[in-house]
Amino acid sequence: MAYVAGGTGLFITAYHAPMADLFPQRYARTQRFTLGQPRDLLVAPDGARVTFLRSNAGDDPVTRLWVLDVPTGEERMVADPVRLLGEDEGGEAAAEERARRERARERARGIVACATDRDVRTAVFSVSGRLFVAGLEPGEEPREIPVAGPVFDPRLDPEGQRVGFLCERSLCVSDLEGRSVVVASEDDENVSWGAAEFIAAEEMGRSRGFWWSPDGSSMAACRVDVSSVERRYIADPANPDLPPVEVRYPAAGTANADVTLHVLRLDGGPRVDVDWDRSAFEYLAAVEWPADGPLLAVVQSRDQRRVRVLRVDDNDGRTDTILDDLDDRWVELVPGTPRWLEGGHLVTCADRGGARRLLMDGDPVTPPRLQVRAVVGTQEAGVVFLANELAEPTELHVWRWSQVGGSERLTDESGVHAAEIGGVTVVVRSASMDRDGSVTRVLGGPTIASVAESPAVRPNVTLLRGGERALATAVLLPDGADPSVKLPVLLDPYGGPHFQRVTKSRSQFLVSQWFADQGFAVVVCDGRGTPGRGSEWERAIHLDVAGPVLEDQVDALHAAADRFPHMDLDRVAIRGWSFGGELAAFAVMRRPDVFHAAIAGAPVTDQRLYDTHYTERYLGLPASNPDVYDRNSVIPDAEKLERPLLLIHGLVDDNVLVANTLQLSSALLAVGRMHRVLPLSGATHMAAGAIEENLLSLELTFLREALGLEDND
Repeated sequence: MAYVAGGTGLFITAYHAPMADLFPQRYARTQRFTLGQPRDLLVAPDGARVTFLRSNAGDDPVTRLWVLDVPTGEERMVADPVRLLGEDEGGEAAAEERARRERARERARGIVACATDRDVRTAVFSVSGRLFVAGLEPGEEPREIPVAGPVFDPRLDPEGQRVGFLCERSLCVSDLEGRSVVVASEDDENVSWGAAEFIAAEEMGRSRGFWWSPDGSSMAACRVDVSSVERRYIADPANPDLPPVEVRYPAAGTANADVTLHVLRLDGGPRVDVDWDRSAFEYLAAVEWPADGPLLAVVQSRDQRRVRVLRVDDNDGRTDTILDDLDDRWVELVPGTPRWLEGGHLVTCADRGGARRLLMDGDPVTPPRLQVRAVVGTQEAGVVFLANELAEPTELHVWRWSQVGGSERLTDESGVHAAEIGGVTVVVRSASMDRDGSVTRVLGGPTIASVAESPAVRPNVTLLRGGERALATAVLLPDGADPSVKLPVLLDPYGGPHFQRVTKSRSQFLVSQWFADQGFAVVVCDGRGTPGRGSEWERAIHLDVAGPVLEDQVDALHAAADRFPHMDLDRVAIRGWSFGGELAAFAVMRRPDVFHAAIAGAPVTDQRLYDTHYTERYLGLPASNPDVYDRNSVIPDAEKLERPLLLIHGLVDDNVLVANTLQLSSALLAVGRMHRVLPLSGATHMAAGAIEENLLSLELTFLREALGLEDND
């Protein structure tokens, strides 16, 4: 069912999705073939144990807590939420926990996160708002800690004696027997303690809001006041008996949450307020309280052109700047930094000489041919990090830097790799084009089993570098395609910052290949603004997130057609979600000479409707750059639409608000432009369950109709 808007009003049309192919159902049921894979790994400092989460099968959405004994290779289940809670294991989570999962794009149930003590001998986790502790040694059974809930984001102190957790807007601490106290709370619905605010969790990579001191006697905690943040109301029209949900949404150019940092003494001592110039540095981007160094805080200016690393005196809250980074566009926040290295050296990352490089006490130590993507951790006098060669952005490898050995690559296989470390033990998760899913193994040791399902789809991918900018491009064709038969073309990009589609990982191309198997030549391109190709490549979209990105998609299409001349450039469609959705809308409106149909899922259609930190990084403030915001918004282009357009949006999306799609639809209706709107009742920014099962088939039906293709089903 879809809503179709035209110049005379709104009406409803029904169409049937082809159901002969079961891939869409399996794709949804297996949560994109990720269920059953080991995830959220944590390696003990002595390297002897690895904790991880994994469900029991590839279609089982309930994750359990496991331990790998590295010397023997034995895996042991530590905690099963089904045994602990029975049918209640998947019960309704508290609003705060649902928000945390949405920010983390978490789809699973059961134990979806856990935390341990310093030695990784004890773990804590919450299920359905109840708090549990589990010993990680053989023979120890998990048990509930009886505290008032609902509980979310529990974290053990380094010594494993007490657990901090959040309950509604309060920060609490309990011993392992359930004797709990409220450490910080206020009788103000606008103030919360110990949680990451929306912008930190959604855009800055900071998912937490409290940190234990090394000795467990104190906590650093955020106080978040949202009283100045604008209210937005999200209703579910499919359930008119339910009241709208009020959310505080910091749209571009409006007020952010007021975030402060404090040190809380658990012995009853006075609260210490951490002091920095918050008028100049509005964002608290990261906090670290390492065992081998003082408390660190990373703060960032509202325009994101300046970042400071602050050393905090936890006795009086005074700070001093130990690194100050400037950039005329923006300073990138790099996961895993800052850190202390043995000997008191500060580890950070910054753009220097055209690439993002590892810095030691402010000096770059990695070569400019490497683009550092994240810091994994430190090992004695070395740093383990993830990076790609600028010449090969489709691969990501694990590297180690040391003063003696310089930069050395730890992974050899072509593909995409991630890592976790503990002591000298390195655990690597690797994906490639040669197999389904990923392999997780201890370097020089055992492999952690995966029980994920294998998709029936086998990507038939050609990777090429297209056009004058050598665009990373993937072309997918139906198996056994006859080169004498013209194929309609589908572009399937994301195209925006912080995410790549064209990597040497088979799982990236499953949906694209499914569309190819329905009779399309599918083109996927990572253009300017996407990661992996250096500082200037990422910054090419400054003040223009539409023009360069769309130009690169067109160039990639033509380069692919030169290589595969049986691609039919008279029948070209484009689909995308989120940034890819707005890119699809731009494509069909601004380049109807190239694109003949588009599917725009959850698009940002007016940049003023999206959040502060993301939007202002690229476009500045709306009040200062109104023309820039207009040029980078789809709504002003409404009268240009002359091709079929399907808009899809979840009605309870709290990230890209459904107002984006509805306002575009209204603008199209006002100028008499035919289009379709598919509202997803009850769906957030993550389409899941039955919605996801059928969405791909509905998209396929639209594409066939829009391009005038014969339906073979």
